[in-house]
Amino acid sequence: MNTFGLIQIGLILSCTTIISSLQCNHLPWQQRKVIENSLRLLDKMGKNFPQQCLREKMSFKFPMQVLQPRQKDIVGVAIEEIFQHIFYIFSKNLTLAAWDGTALDEFQNGLYLQIEQLEACVIKKHTDYRWSKEASRLKLKKYFQKIDCFLKDKQHDLCSWEISRAEMRRCLQLIDKVTRKL
Repeated sequence: MNTFGLIQIGLILSCTTIISSLQCNHLPWQQRKVIENSLRLLDKMGKNFPQQCLREKMSFKFPMQVLQPRQKDIVGVAIEEIFQHIFYIFSKNLTLAAWDGTALDEFQNGLYLQIEQLEACVIKKHTDYRWSKEASRLKLKKYFQKIDCFLKDKQHDLCSWEISRAEMRRCLQLIDKVTRKL
C-alpha cells in the first residue's frame, strides 16, 4: 500500500473517532430525548391502567444502587443493561396486550437505537469497570427476571402486561432522573 493510501486510512479512522466521541459527549442529552419519547410511546401504546388490574399490582423493587455510582461510565453501562432488558421484555408474547402496534414498534426501535449508541460509547470502558458492572448486571438480571416470571405466571395476560408497562415507565423515569444529574 502506498503512503497516500495510508494517509487516507488514517484520516478516516481519526474522523470516525472524532464523530464517535462527539456522539458520546451528547449521550446524556440523547438519552433524555429517547426516554421522553419512550414515555410518550408507552402512554400511546395502551390506554389508562385498567381498573380490573388494580388488585393484581405487584412491587418489583428496582435496584436503585445500580444507578447511584458516582462514575458516569458505570451508570452508562447500567443504563445500557436496563434498555436491553426492557427491549427483551417488550419483544415477547404481546398478543394479549392489545396495544397500539405502531407505538410499540416505535418504542422498540427507539430502544434498539439507544442500545447501539450506548454500546458504542461504553464498550471501551467495560473492562475497566468489570466488577461494578457484574454486580450491577446481577441485580438488574434478578429484577427483570421477576418481571419476566410474573408475565409467564400470568400467561402474558392483559393485566400482567399493563403492570409491566407501568413498571417500565418507572424504570425510564428513574433513568431520566439520573441522567439529568450527570
